[in-house]
Amino acid sequence: IGLVIADLSLTADGRGNVGATLEAISLVISFFFLIDVLLRIYVEGLEYFSSKLNVVDAFIVIITLTVTMFYTFSDLSGGTHIPRLVTFLRSLRIVILVRIFRLASQKQQLEKATRRMVSENKRRYQKDGFDLDLTYVTDRVIAMSFPSSGKQALYRNPIREVARFLDTKHPDHYKVYNLCSEKGYDPKFFHYRVERVMIDDHNVPSLEDMLRYTASVREWMAADSHNVIAIHCKGGKGSRPMLYFSVSPPFVLQDSLDYFGERRTDKSMSSKFQGVETPSQSRYVGYYEMMKNKYSRQLPPPKSLKIKSFRIHSVAGVGKGNGSDLKVQIIVKKERVFQCILVISLLEGPVVCGDVKVMFESSSGLPKGYEDCPFYFWFNTSFIENNR
Repeated sequence: IGLVIADLSLTADGRGNVGATLEAISLVISFFFLIDVLLRIYVEGLEYFSSKLNVVDAFIVIITLTVTMFYTFSDLSGGTHIPRLVTFLRSLRIVILVRIFRLASQKQQLEKATRRMVSENKRRYQKDGFDLDLTYVTDRVIAMSFPSSGKQALYRNPIREVARFLDTKHPDHYKVYNLCSEKGYDPKFFHYRVERVMIDDHNVPSLEDMLRYTASVREWMAADSHNVIAIHCKGGKGSRPMLYFSVSPPFVLQDSLDYFGERRTDKSMSSKFQGVETPSQSRYVGYYEMMKNKYSRQLPPPKSLKIKSFRIHSVAGVGKGNGSDLKVQIIVKKERVFQCILVISLLEGPVVCGDVKVMFESSSGLPKGYEDCPFYFWFNTSFIENNR
């Protein structure tokens, strides 16, 4: 506003250095608007141009930038001979005001676009005035992203909207399972019907947590035929195995995993499959299947084993190509029990029991993924057969 007023009030003789400053500010604003439009097109794709208002907006931004660049870099010292042109070019800056007001009025639309980008191609619930990263996996099992507040609500599910959805669709008949170990929230939003299971994102639950969780779900579901559960973790990765544990569908194991992945994936957005993510997560789903069928939903007998060696196939091309730049950590019950430079055989390998996490690390610039290491995996000693 100050830019437009100052620019229109200055005479040609009085512009001098002030005019140059105004031109620079105007140019910065114009480039900002251009970046804004390009980002919108990146997020929304060609759907951005389905709105006539967006087309007009993009046209105004391009015209404003063009005029500003012309006004900034051209010599208009002869403007006294064409005063109408100079006045017209200055008054075009008024469109800056129009666009600022439009941006202010579009806060909600910008938040929606950002949430859709962050949720990737997960199936969203977009009915009855709701737009949430949330899916009915079955009629009674809901998968969703983390209910957030503050700045994170800009790109994740706002917790008040999630609460409004559950209170509208399933009043007094829902229970929320927070499977995120990293952070929580005030359970009063969901009338204190919240149960927390500590699972690190992109990792697996312990066998004890799996059995405790499934027992809680069965009890809640059996209490009333209208009861539903809503499951979430931090980023949507750690909760995927727990979706399978939530019900006992009439499918074999792999069909169940495929079914849950299909329900969570919006193929109209992209072909990326939103199912169980890692081999370790699939392995632990298999462990639960065995505990349910073989051990009557009880923990298997404990088994202590000594790790003797690791075999890594196709290490050529990774780092130095011979494994010499890799380190291994072995973690049991969140405590590191072993660490060494990687060798084929572990002369002093540790004795481990229960859930075991093996992390491979490198200091030579190997790409790092989750857990800030190149790769890792989980297993449980009770299910090891033939010592492999």
